[in-house]
Amino acid sequence: MTNDSPEETRSGGGGAGPKSTRNRPNDNVTILTSSADLARSSRGHRPSNSGDNASALSSSLELTTSLELSIQTRIFKIIVIGDSNVGKTCLTFRFTGGSFPDKTEATIGVDFREKAVEIEGETIKVQVWDTAGQERFRKSMVEHYYRNVHAVVFVYDVTKMNSFRNLQTWIQECNGHRVSASVPRVLVGNKCDLVDHIQVPSNMALKFADAHNMLLFETSAKDPRESQNVDSIFMSLACRLKAQKSLLYRDVEREDGRVRLTQEAETKTNCPC
Repeated sequence: MTNDSPEETRSGGGGAGPKSTRNRPNDNVTILTSSADLARSSRGHRPSNSGDNASALSSSLELTTSLELSIQTRIFKIIVIGDSNVGKTCLTFRFTGGSFPDKTEATIGVDFREKAVEIEGETIKVQVWDTAGQERFRKSMVEHYYRNVHAVVFVYDVTKMNSFRNLQTWIQECNGHRVSASVPRVLVGNKCDLVDHIQVPSNMALKFADAHNMLLFETSAKDPRESQNVDSIFMSLACRLKAQKSLLYRDVEREDGRVRLTQEAETKTNCPC
């Protein structure tokens, strides 16, 4: 009776035969039973291993470069606060996306958008955090909102005097969450395109801004002609933050083949913004 199975083939007769190999086509494994087979197999696999090592090294270098770029990119967190319906969300849309949203709904909780900007050759990510103006939508998130903030934008509606009067409440909330006095703050009067409905005079807003050591911007998130003014709000803050000597810069150092984070003060520079 013959054995037709392809799993095993033997050559030679006795125990001193030249070699014996067992092939398993189902799992592509070859069992070597002589030193010559082992040597030939090692030579045959060496180019493949070299290629794999080169590929792994290339991937490692790409990963390290990507990590360094990620670590070196600074992120500035800017929060936008004020009454509901003063246009906070529209301002963030105009800055980060360059357009006015066709339809907006009341912000629930916290939302943020980001935009990469270049200042003096350095790429910086500006994160603009938008929060609900209504207490019932923001109460549970307010602590997280104020954490690690770099700058604050107070917004009021120039056509609603009540939104301007409520700014004092928003400033008190900001101070109540231990936002440092060194954190830059600006005042923004939105919807200045509604000229016939303005209730808050510019001189009144300017006096308030001066009393609280803030810059004043009057703009319109809706009017595309005011888009540069909207950009100026956030870019002025980003430039001030970059120039602050106290702002820590994260750097990358290699130590024993590993990436290590260090912090050092950055020297003050003159920003063209």
